[in-house]
Amino acid sequence: MILTKNLALRLLILLLTTTVLVSCNKSRDYKDSSRATGWKLNSKEGGPQKNSKYQEQETGPGLIFVEGGTFTMGRVQDDPMHDWNNSPNQQHVQSFYMDETEVTNFMYLQYVDWTKQVFPPSQEEYRTIYDGVLPDTLVWRNRLGYNEVMTNNYLRHPAYAEYPVVGVSWVQAVEFSNWRTDRVNELILEEEGITTRNARYEAKAGETFSTETYLNAPTQTYGGNDSITRGGRKSESIAKRSKDSTNLYIQRKDGLLMPDYRLPTEAEWEYAALGLVSLRNYNVYRGRKKYPWDGQYTRSGKRKSRGDQLANFKQGDGDYGGIAGWSDDGADITAEIKSYEPNDFGLYDMAGNVAEWVADVYRPIVDDEFNDFNYYRGNVYTKNAIDKDGKVKVVTADSIVYDTLSNGKIVARDLPGEILQVPVDENETYLRTQFSQSDNRDYRDGDKRSTRYYQSFGEDDGEQLSEGKRMYNSPIQKVSADSASTKLDRNYDKSRSRTTLVNNEVRVYKGGSWRDRDYWLDPAQRRYFPQDMATDYIGFRCAMSRVGSKSKQGKRARN
Repeated sequence: MILTKNLALRLLILLLTTTVLVSCNKSRDYKDSSRATGWKLNSKEGGPQKNSKYQEQETGPGLIFVEGGTFTMGRVQDDPMHDWNNSPNQQHVQSFYMDETEVTNFMYLQYVDWTKQVFPPSQEEYRTIYDGVLPDTLVWRNRLGYNEVMTNNYLRHPAYAEYPVVGVSWVQAVEFSNWRTDRVNELILEEEGITTRNARYEAKAGETFSTETYLNAPTQTYGGNDSITRGGRKSESIAKRSKDSTNLYIQRKDGLLMPDYRLPTEAEWEYAALGLVSLRNYNVYRGRKKYPWDGQYTRSGKRKSRGDQLANFKQGDGDYGGIAGWSDDGADITAEIKSYEPNDFGLYDMAGNVAEWVADVYRPIVDDEFNDFNYYRGNVYTKNAIDKDGKVKVVTADSIVYDTLSNGKIVARDLPGEILQVPVDENETYLRTQFSQSDNRDYRDGDKRSTRYYQSFGEDDGEQLSEGKRMYNSPIQKVSADSASTKLDRNYDKSRSRTTLVNNEVRVYKGGSWRDRDYWLDPAQRRYFPQDMATDYIGFRCAMSRVGSKSKQGKRARN
């Protein structure tokens, strides 16, 4: 009994001693505090605010996640044009998102109808804005073909609603992407209770929503109408927690708004089209793919669909879809989206149907010696214009700047409600090693230093090359409009000494189309077309950069 009491007393003393030691040596828990200062996070009194609930980027409407990686770009089996512009080179692309399908007529018509509502063509000052977004339906006409049914019906008839849009220039595709960004983010703010409900249906010229305007000058969004910008159910509670105006609005650090919709780069498009995930052993590709699907043939080998074409393309002279009763690709012109199986990323029609615009300016080479990470030729760096009061300049209905394209189309450079963009200057370029000027489209292949006329002494690097000393001797079309933008002065280049069509206004398109033979279905094939012109066989799809982690699943089995 005495022994038991002594043992119990010793255990009690040991427990008390351990408790005291642990209490003395207890380290402070910084789980809910800043690792930089120790200040409490998200305190009502102020201090550092962090979105601790953020998980990862949400997938935007219509998009599919494409995990980035390394691949051999430009490797083709056939070079039918013998232009040697597919030299294989190893590239790496970051993870991104891409449209599951090509942009359809119905999707593009939403853009057209919105523009018509906000910028009524019945008003003279907005007519060119509406005209600038309309697809060119005359692309279907052929001197020796009867295609008027497509000219009159393809864009708007419900029978073609889910067919890929065509007759859209590269410039129009970029503008659609910008519009789509704003409409998606506008809906996010409304659904989160930040902005007024249904404000998107009541937009007017000068009172539209722009993502960049909201992030940089929120008080000027919706034409400065704060009752819309902060009229949602959650805005009042946000205002009560905010000690100053900087936290009255959603900011980039909140992680709520989507990154920009845009055209994919050539490297991204080719990587996504190949879909090499099925040919992998650990971190090595087992082989190569000629098409977005497995195998070396364009016809299906499955028992139920044996002999059917796996894409919509031209099988031969006068053969766009097989014979009556055996339409082996199911289409004469374009086909409805999702008519064929997707590739291994889940993307449809990455070969055939319509070829697709990508973001890049065309050059015969891909300069992998200078860059092999997120390769892209076409950077023109701009910044927000600032007025004399230090505020960003937002475009108004009275300050729209119009550009006249080489084909005579007049387009608005920036729409009312958007922030005016100007080229970067010495403030951004001084003593930088990455870039030295705003326009980098012809860097290392078209600029002054890359010509045989270059002399390194006594010349200004920013000087434009004189006529006859350009890297690419392409036509120079001069089209100008009078002050009222009603009459065009067209001066076509009639010179017979031109040797190429390559310049800074031609863009790459990829993927083959319903008009093309099978060798153009190879994802590595590349062609180019003027950025302000359209055809009946080029469409597009959008992409979006991924922010954060490369993978959505983290570590997983390697085979």
